[in-house]
Amino acid sequence: MKSRINAVIDAFLPVFATIAALVVGAVMLILLGVNPFVAYSALFQGAFGSSNAFAETLVKATPLLLVGLGICIAYRGNVINIGGEGQMIVGALLATWLGITFTGLPGWLGILLAMLIGTLGGSIWGGIPGILKAHFNVNEILSTVMMNAIAVQLMNFFLTGVMMDPLQAQVASKIPQTARLVEAYRLPRLAPTRLHLGALIAVILAVAVYILLWRTTLGYRIRAVGQKPSAAKYGGIKVKRHIVISLLLSGAFAGLAGVIQVYGVNYRMITDGSPTGFTGAAGFNGIVAALFGQLHPLLTIPASILFGALLVGANTMQRVVQIPSALIMALNGLVVVFVVSSELWRKKRQRKRLSIPDDDVGAAEMLSQTPVEESP
Repeated sequence: MKSRINAVIDAFLPVFATIAALVVGAVMLILLGVNPFVAYSALFQGAFGSSNAFAETLVKATPLLLVGLGICIAYRGNVINIGGEGQMIVGALLATWLGITFTGLPGWLGILLAMLIGTLGGSIWGGIPGILKAHFNVNEILSTVMMNAIAVQLMNFFLTGVMMDPLQAQVASKIPQTARLVEAYRLPRLAPTRLHLGALIAVILAVAVYILLWRTTLGYRIRAVGQKPSAAKYGGIKVKRHIVISLLLSGAFAGLAGVIQVYGVNYRMITDGSPTGFTGAAGFNGIVAALFGQLHPLLTIPASILFGALLVGANTMQRVVQIPSALIMALNGLVVVFVVSSELWRKKRQRKRLSIPDDDVGAAEMLSQTPVEESP
């Protein structure tokens, strides 16, 4: 019974963390002279108050889920991918180039090729830090962040140069954006909302990632490498290869998220010169969604919806109660800090229960989730 209670507490720690963050946010609202019940009611209505509001929440959650799935894979391989922003940008750049260059293809073929080339681009952008990590022991946090910066400059270069919308090139303002995709290349939408087919694709891929990680040999090896590299190497698993594979797959999902943003939401690539001008910070928020879902692909689905709701509802809350935009950013930041802290607390509780060293926590988790019949 005690074990079950502990399991329930661990499972709901992210929920408790979110509630705690909202309580702190309520105190900040009171200090600004705003009724927190009115503010949070507006947030809920903005995210779930109508079919269109809920559709917007799902649209915002889709890239978070795709990036989060990649984070789940990378984490299981014991690597940290902070490069989702850059991988989204590279995937979107390649897919947009294909869409505005080859306009005569059948719609289904153009969309499929765009997804393939965008996924490949994100995979390569994630694989480079993987190779550096596996073969040269370069810290993947540093390298993925640096790859973000390179991707942003590439985006600015192309969107103000050869990929700029010809109509923008003729005016003084010159907004950095590409031409719009032809109608045949746009993902189907559920009228009259903006909810597109990409949301369903993301959910299907979440199930696929679960199968990959817990029902295939490749997934077992990735998790083995992530939990105890020395033991995995002793068992005959090529550790360096699977580190690279983990980041390749992680980057692939982020690249696909960039493609779906273009082909399902904007129908063109546009930026204000910063990474968030295109990604909306999905490359970073997807990490938090994955942490909230305890780095499990299926649990990342509701986690992404929750964070999508926070992002959509926060805009409504700002309009209704007239609070500064900085407070919205602070509220989102509080949720991030509390959720990440809850994950650390969960691991601390597990160490205390099992009385094992810090570096063996992952191995204990793996043993608790691995069926007896599995083998490398």
